[in-house]
Amino acid sequence: MIKGISHQIIEITDTENKYYERALLVLRPEYASISREVLEKEAKKMLQKMDTLSSAKPKSVMLHRILLSLLFGAVGSLITVMIYSLS
Repeated sequence: MIKGISHQIIEITDTENKYYERALLVLRPEYASISREVLEKEAKKMLQKMDTLSSAKPKSVMLHRILLSLLFGAVGSLITVMIYSLS
């Protein structure tokens, strides 16, 4: 929805992120008087904190997590069987 209110927008073209080419950020009116350099610095800091998309994680990481889960499940089952057999 577009309203009749104008906002200041800062565009970051060098996001240093392999997924995003550019970012458009809408400034809060109370911070519109801050210098462009400061705003760009803060915007880049925020963009650097962004993590990769969860669905875009490498398959090796997902396979590692699945194998680790199976290992923990097997160890838990083994401990349960040992405790049950001792009682």
